[in-house]
Amino acid sequence: MSEETRQRKPHGGIPKAEFVENVEDFLKKEHHPNAEHALRELGEMLSKYNFMDTSLQQRKAKVTSQIPEFKNALDLLKMLKAKKEAAEDINTTFLLSDDLFAKARIPPTEKVCLWLGANVMLEYDLQEAEQLLSKNLSSSETILKEVVSDMEFLRDQITTTEVNMARVHNWNVKKVQTAKSGAEN
Repeated sequence: MSEETRQRKPHGGIPKAEFVENVEDFLKKEHHPNAEHALRELGEMLSKYNFMDTSLQQRKAKVTSQIPEFKNALDLLKMLKAKKEAAEDINTTFLLSDDLFAKARIPPTEKVCLWLGANVMLEYDLQEAEQLLSKNLSSSETILKEVVSDMEFLRDQITTTEVNMARVHNWNVKKVQTAKSGAEN
């Protein structure tokens, strides 16, 4: 288990939205002077949750796109290992530039270069490259599970906050109607 996984806060640190059972108690407990103030704060929290949801969706898309890349790279490494063991050349066509392809014959190799990001490429032995890519694949799959779990938790918090807003609004409407009917009598 990695250091990052062990230190991860539950649900990525997303604050839990408490269900408002009794609006009057909620207003007193949270020191809200009125329902409008409470609705404003709940609205701000809802905006924060929506921002978090957008961030999680972007992170999920990024990790989801990385997983097939790691799998393809691992498949390619396995093929390179098999060709090396069989002492066979690899005949391939590769993209040289936009719309320009070239054919190549690659002799068996013991080294590969991997793009690590930020315009950095390093040379690895086949075994080291396979270990690195396997570790990255495993890490990406773990991160994807965490992000999906966080998104599910976040959806629950958004729903709870929306229900709380509706309860506070309805309570306020009822209070205003009661005050009007009391004033008319």
